[in-house]
Amino acid sequence: MVPAQIVDRARAPDGTPLVLARRGDEWMVRAGGHVLMTSLAHGSEQALARLALERAPGAREVLLGGLGLGYTLRAALDLLAAPARVVVSELVAQVVEWNRGPVAHVAGRPLDDARVEVRVGDVRGEIARARQGFDALLLDVDNGPAALVTTGNRGLYGEAGVRRCHAALRDGGVLAVWSAGPDETYLDRLRRAGFDAETHRLGPGARHRLFLATRLETSARRGVFLARVAGVPAAGGGR
Repeated sequence: MVPAQIVDRARAPDGTPLVLARRGDEWMVRAGGHVLMTSLAHGSEQALARLALERAPGAREVLLGGLGLGYTLRAALDLLAAPARVVVSELVAQVVEWNRGPVAHVAGRPLDDARVEVRVGDVRGEIARARQGFDALLLDVDNGPAALVTTGNRGLYGEAGVRRCHAALRDGGVLAVWSAGPDETYLDRLRRAGFDAETHRLGPGARHRLFLATRLETSARRGVFLARVAGVPAAGGGR
């Protein structure tokens, strides 16, 4: 196999080295030696936006955590009506520059869309400040709740992080999380926080998962809680 050519290097705030590399027409981003994303396989990134926005029809305010190669953002923009806005929170400034420069074309230059606002920084801060400000949260941060490359991201998926995601969404809003694999503990954490949550397998035999969690209205949340206490299924409850 032809070795990949390093195009640029960056470093996350915690010191994790990031590499933008190219092999022919393929572009990839590596973090700490692990391939985080590649232009040859991006169906799951597109599905993150598609499945979330199917559950949040009419969404107008969307927060995307993690820009990657731009595929999730492109998919969201293709599904959202013109008045909608997507706030992109990306931790590493160079990743934004890569998406404006050498890899801009791979996802159709989504950062050129007037509906996009880029904020360089930790998405946890955006979530904490939102206070029912979003209709959808799309998180493609690290490898999801488990198998983290950067341990500092663990707080996004813990009890407090899940509660902040819940608080950042309007009633009926959707949290979608890309994950390298299944995680029943995280699924249970979502449900206990007041989400109707499920996992979506990305194809037969695929290990990667999407967590899809809808913020229940107060009355529905109470019904789901009481049904679980009674040990019976609740209409609209998570699977």
